Amino acid sequence: MEGFSRINCSGVVFSRVDREDVREPVHIKDHTLLYIRSGRAEVVFGERRTPLAAGDCVFLRKDYRVVVDAWAPEDGRPFQSVALFFCRKFLLGYFRSLSRKELPRDARPISEAVLKIPAGPALESLFLSLTPYLDAGEPLPQETAWEKRLEGLRCVLAADPDFYASLFDLKIDLPSFMEENYLCDLSVPELARYSGRSLSAFKRDFKKVSPLTPEKWVILRRLQDAHRLLAAGGCRVADAMTEAGFKDPASFCRAYKREYGYPPGKTPVTDASALPAN
Repeated sequence: MEGFSRINCSGVVFSRVDREDVREPVHIKDHTLLYIRSGRAEVVFGERRTPLAAGDCVFLRKDYRVVVDAWAPEDGRPFQSVALFFCRKFLLGYFRSLSRKELPRDARPISEAVLKIPAGPALESLFLSLTPYLDAGEPLPQETAWEKRLEGLRCVLAADPDFYASLFDLKIDLPSFMEENYLCDLSVPELARYSGRSLSAFKRDFKKVSPLTPEKWVILRRLQDAHRLLAAGGCRVADAMTEAGFKDPASFCRAYKREYGYPPGKTPVTDASALPAN
């Protein structure tokens, strides 16, 4: 298309319209944050129209089809936009870096396919830092593109905690997910939500990987950690208990003895290299 250009830099996309207006049907394959630098645009989804002026940001949910209309300013400047794409691999990597305290407990998925995001100082600073590349028509270095997408993702999550439930609905591999999160104090509904499943789907899928309930699996997995620490020698019972995620000494001792037949303090010391791997 004459007068239209697009540069994709590792998930950061610069678009420019110099001579003619653009109307483009788009299938949103990845969650997207779209910023209008100059000109104006309108995102059409069904009967709903979302007008965008210079400086506006909009979040586009994946797996929807929208139509994007773009118009250049009347002063002869081009229409320019920046889009940050959040693919599944990118989101999964970020999710795994989060601590339990960073996960809101009452987040609910956002239903809107198109949602304006307030362009506060953090977002304005982010997109301002990208304008030299946009003006020069040059691609970003891959590492820089990754960092800018991280900034954008943090801005989206800060705008509304419900984005946690929407962005991280990833249908994550369940055994890997449980191994990475069994030390977090998450309830079963929270484990379900952050593994990208409904509660019923989580329980159904969990039965395929373990005969235990999720609660009993977590306790057993923590007991195995405590046993490994104590069997290796040089670790106090209280330290092993804390390291394995237990908080109540009495319940820990009861569960430990029930599983191994002796209390934690009587654990025989064994060569750690001979113990089973996690």
